[in-house]
Amino acid sequence: MPEVDIGVPRPAEVDAAIVIYTRAYCGFCTAAVRLLRARRFDFREIDVGGNHAARVWLARESKQDTVPQIFIRGRSIGGYTELAALDRSGALTKMMGA
Repeated sequence: MPEVDIGVPRPAEVDAAIVIYTRAYCGFCTAAVRLLRARRFDFREIDVGGNHAARVWLARESKQDTVPQIFIRGRSIGGYTELAALDRSGALTKMMGA
């Protein structure tokens, strides 16, 4: 069965190690993007605000209905709280091979 067009790229379709799905005016999204920029990791931010198909797909893939949703090397790691915990523990740097 062919994949449904969700109007945004899926993680496997993006040439970046980290894909972060966000929406405007989301404090946790802003914090996650700031953390990734501070660490100078290669990432792509994709705004899913106003895109119902993308939000439904994202909830199904990540098992969460909130943003941000962050994928590292195609694997869902959760949102900002999980990203920050990985960063604090040093695991994020290891996952990125830095």
